[in-house]
Amino acid sequence: MAEKTRTMVREPGPDINTYEIHCKARRDFLQRQNIGKLLIKANERDWEISRQAKTKHFLYPNVWPENALQDWAIFQQDVVTHSGKHRHQGSLVIFVLEGRGYTVVDGVRQDWKKGDLILLPLKQGGVEHQHFNLEPGKPCKWIAMIYIPMYDQVASYTEQIELSPLYTAGTR
Repeated sequence: MAEKTRTMVREPGPDINTYEIHCKARRDFLQRQNIGKLLIKANERDWEISRQAKTKHFLYPNVWPENALQDWAIFQQDVVTHSGKHRHQGSLVIFVLEGRGYTVVDGVRQDWKKGDLILLPLKQGGVEHQHFNLEPGKPCKWIAMIYIPMYDQVASYTEQIELSPLYTAGTR
């Protein structure tokens, strides 16, 4: 019985190793900072209905690689009646754009209105929270900002506890 021998032929070119991959990633990062997209218009993003809420994502790491910044998650939420309830490590700021409502954070109600800033603290075991519109039928919107390196550093996770009343599996 004849044995087959395989020979791998490598394309000529520079060695690809971890160091070279790292250097390329840093060059790509710096190039994105210099020539990446600096303006995101509202009409470039769609509203989505998820288990948590009606949301419009503006920045999210690796989703839109053409943007200058990749270290932030920034999204707007439209609190129609109330959001779902979930728990994560916190480390999040929410600026209220319009409307009046409240957020229940670990069982404690925090009332807010247009112009207020909501802080979800960094806590061991995470922060359980849910958002409510005090005037259903009137606009109630806020924008949230998460600095992803901090979120990653604390190994944040999200645990969905209650679904948004707007959510129907598989819809957008």
